[in-house]
Amino acid sequence: MMSLVRSEWTKLRSLRSTWLVVLSTVVAGVALSVLGSSDFFGDPASSLPGDWDPTATSLKGFLFAQLLVGMLGALAITNEQDTGTIGTSLAFVPSRARLLAAKTIVLTAVALGTALVTTLASFFAVQLAFDGTGIPAAGLTDPGVVRALLCATLYLTLVALAGIAVGVLGRSATASLAVLVGVLLLVPALGPGLPGRLGGWFEKYWPITAGQASYDVVHHPGALAPGAGLGILALVVAGTGAAALTALRGRDV
Repeated sequence: MMSLVRSEWTKLRSLRSTWLVVLSTVVAGVALSVLGSSDFFGDPASSLPGDWDPTATSLKGFLFAQLLVGMLGALAITNEQDTGTIGTSLAFVPSRARLLAAKTIVLTAVALGTALVTTLASFFAVQLAFDGTGIPAAGLTDPGVVRALLCATLYLTLVALAGIAVGVLGRSATASLAVLVGVLLLVPALGPGLPGRLGGWFEKYWPITAGQASYDVVHHPGALAPGAGLGILALVVAGTGAAALTALRGRDV
């Protein structure tokens, strides 16, 4: 298994697209976090909302970073599916479960590193900006901040794992992108607007929305607890991964 993991690592790191997406995730995450927080720059502290959460505010760039890290996961498998080289991989590794497991292990390591850098860089960049403009900022020693940053890192990593499952099911980068845009952006934006309890369900329990609630430091009334939100996302990702493995086993290639 270790030889297979090393082989998958060689394949993933040799792709230019891998590092372009990693770099884009970090840069976009930080830049959009600063841009998204800039509305508060220069405002007096008295004008801030009562539930002011500088930690969650500093991670606004996740809105786009999550899409990129999801595509990082998808590209870990779709590059081989698009070019047909998946057949060669399966010729050397007949066990599709082992092949997918090796790809997942390598992706997890890369995604975890990318998520950690994106989270910490976004947090410190925005907190420095807040501090420089006289806005109450958060520090690592403040209650709940380290927990929130760890949850944010795990959130992006889980999105990447969802991406590889979507890549297996969609079988192409284009199809995977379309699915990820819908799941990560469109449904969280439009779902809560549905009438009655259905809209309330999407606002609270949609896996992406639930996962995002895990890195709030200031708890909002009616919101899920951080562990529950991240748990819902993890369960859905695990279920999607199981469906991807089933689909991969049932195909000719």
